Amino acid sequence: MIAFIRIKFIAIFLFITCCLHAQKPLVEYVNTLQGTNSSWDLSYGNVYPTIALPFPMHSWSPQTGKNGDGWKYTYDATTIRGFQEVHQCSPWMGDYGVFALMPVTGKLLVNEDERASSFKHDNEVAKPSYYKVKFDNGITTEISPTERGAFMRFSFPKKDAFMVFDGYTKFSAIQIIPEEKKIIGYVTNGTFIPKEFKNFFVIQFDQPFVAYGTWKQEDGSITANNLFDSGQKRGAYIQFKKGAKVNVKIASSYISPEQAALTLQQELGQYKKLKEATAAANKTWNELLGRVKVEGGTEEEKATFYSCLFRANLFSHKFYEIKEDGSPYYFSPYDAKIHDGYMFTDNGFWDTFRAQFPLSNILHPTMEGRYMQSLLDAQQQYGFYPTWSNPGMSGVMVGNHAISLLTDAWIKGIKTFDPEKALEAYLHEATNKGFWGGSSGREGHQYWFQLGYIPYKEVGESGAKTLEYAYDDWCAYQLAKLTGNSFYENVFARQMFNYKNIFDTAVGFVRGRTKTGEWVPENFDPVEWGDPFTEGNPWQWTWSVFHDINGLIKLMGGEQKFNAKLDSLFTAPNVVKYGSYGHEIHEMKEMVLQDIGQYAHGNEPVQHAAYLYNYSGQPWKSQRQLREIMAKIYNAGPNGFPGDEDQGETSSWYVLSALGLYAVCPGTDQYVIGSPVFNKVTITLENGKQFIIEANNNSAKNVYIQSAKLNGVNYNHNWITYNDIINGGVLHFEMSDAPNTKRGIDDADKPYSVSVTLPGTSKASDR
Repeated sequence: MIAFIRIKFIAIFLFITCCLHAQKPLVEYVNTLQGTNSSWDLSYGNVYPTIALPFPMHSWSPQTGKNGDGWKYTYDATTIRGFQEVHQCSPWMGDYGVFALMPVTGKLLVNEDERASSFKHDNEVAKPSYYKVKFDNGITTEISPTERGAFMRFSFPKKDAFMVFDGYTKFSAIQIIPEEKKIIGYVTNGTFIPKEFKNFFVIQFDQPFVAYGTWKQEDGSITANNLFDSGQKRGAYIQFKKGAKVNVKIASSYISPEQAALTLQQELGQYKKLKEATAAANKTWNELLGRVKVEGGTEEEKATFYSCLFRANLFSHKFYEIKEDGSPYYFSPYDAKIHDGYMFTDNGFWDTFRAQFPLSNILHPTMEGRYMQSLLDAQQQYGFYPTWSNPGMSGVMVGNHAISLLTDAWIKGIKTFDPEKALEAYLHEATNKGFWGGSSGREGHQYWFQLGYIPYKEVGESGAKTLEYAYDDWCAYQLAKLTGNSFYENVFARQMFNYKNIFDTAVGFVRGRTKTGEWVPENFDPVEWGDPFTEGNPWQWTWSVFHDINGLIKLMGGEQKFNAKLDSLFTAPNVVKYGSYGHEIHEMKEMVLQDIGQYAHGNEPVQHAAYLYNYSGQPWKSQRQLREIMAKIYNAGPNGFPGDEDQGETSSWYVLSALGLYAVCPGTDQYVIGSPVFNKVTITLENGKQFIIEANNNSAKNVYIQSAKLNGVNYNHNWITYNDIINGGVLHFEMSDAPNTKRGIDDADKPYSVSVTLPGTSKASDR
């Protein structure tokens, strides 16, 4: 008997132990409210609680802001006015193809302010695969996503129950079909859309309609029993029986009403209950998140990591749909025609070329191959590469970074496009101003080729554009060199060192320069923001020479002076002068709040800077600085980001950096080494192989790499290659609380710089 009790006790103990150590589903670590405590003047992410599958065509979100407000959901709001289909990649860009449903109880209220219902975050569940909120009035809303649709459930209290359809800010056409318990129609709204654009929707309910009608936003008038309406800002309503529990399936298409109906059947036809759609969405996310399995670290670090990994896998959006035979096709936002094949949109390459695309090249090479061809297709349809699509062309930000994406893909073996056509299109890009200006084409291209820089005041943001164009032209040079195209190699080799023409050795920073060669402004101050730079100052922009850090080190007078200047970036007083902006912009406020000197992680130009000690003989400083940045300014809460999240870019920076890697120069095959957060990471690749990163003796104090081995062989380089990763293997670090100042300091250990690869060029360490 005693033996039996002992065995039973051991069995219970082992069971409890296993349960305590069981890995909870990774999607449970994700908090989609991360970064939602944002406003126009202070961004902790400027995101909404996205309900979506990876890289969807449509996402969904609760709506606290007014129709047309880029801040769809803010954490401090106390009411929700709708549940939207959304596509917005940034509040500064606005949304398109939007419509919303809103459950109402008691009295029918259609006005967005009047129908808004109060809620508390304690009654909210916010996960990628399942969103739930219970209003204070007793209505519960639940949503699970598919790629191009959603399954929703609305549970009403024992009062009159209404569903309000809101056609958003512009044109909508709505047809109510009571006998089929269905609403169909389309909406046309957005800024960067062709005039032919329509988002055709089908909304299928499972409960009979007690009453119905349409309404107009302009005057709030309601027309009962009306089955059809169209015009500016139109809506509809449905009434159900009191206390109804209503299941709703929604899908929409940019192609046709017939495709919307087909998509509904393809993506939602198999689900009879919400929990089935939720289970499928959970499975999709758990499989993707599980491809980057982390071990060690705190629960808070895991929540931050997986919340960031979630956001790193949302943009770009698919813009293609699936025919009945399973083949892809799409309505083009560039020429408004229907084409076979793949298309992707909703991305600003100025942000995402830096980390989001290099991360996707590791995790999703098949998708990236389709994406690269879609860039050439878009160029053929519009005349220029997309730079910030939303979903059509815009000229937002600076640079011609489609060429960065193409070159980075090619050198990593993603060769799904014709490189000569890509280079031909890029030459057109670099020698013409696009229809939108800005990042569409190259404004001031004549100056670029004649002077070797973009002159101050002749073209806005001239310093930033000079730096971005030099890197982009290096990308074209690199792609040409990789593919044996000597013509384009020679064309772009001439411009890739143009960054030197705006570096003033007298002050040690990049700055503006007139077309006659004078440095401006005369009273130079590196803390002054704005023109000739974009959303930053010379402290942040001086480091934007991704392809030739060795050349930048030489301009600064060698490694010792470079390291001293880089030290000062993180320690200088974090004061701000408004410069050409004339007032505080949110990026300035964020830099001051972060309190890491003049380092402004909330915007992209300087996000690579902490890795640059790897180029200048002091890699241990990168290790320390990166761990400080990750611990200080990232978390999984509503204040989770150090600025705009920017379509996965700021999240991807964290994901890669937490792995201990970062692509300082996309267009090379190198990922520069930092300091991993976790004891072990297992990356499962598309090809089935695994790349494992181990950090023995890792902790919040032990941030320094004492030694490293790659596949069992001692490894001193400050970088690894893409092939090292995708071929599988083990990168092992021994960590310590003291730096190893002898490791990674030889010239061979330093990452790529183009000037080192050219004949007759010395290394900065030779000085």
